[in-house]
Amino acid sequence: MSRSPYLVALGALLLLAGILWTLQGLGLIGSGSGSGSGATVWAIIGPFVALGGLALLRRPGRRP
Repeated sequence: MSRSPYLVALGALLLLAGILWTLQGLGLIGSGSGSGSGATVWAIIGPFVALGGLALLRRPGRRP
């Protein structure tokens, strides 16, 4: 059973983006533009995106 490397990469990207957005939304990391830092909406959206990425990473591979 092997997983598509594209789905693994997408899952990792979503996981990292979700973590980053959560930390920015909580004001723990500043954003370059200044518009994302401390915005509550990113603290809410971030965990959902991260969980979606984690679900893709934990998804079993295809059976031949």
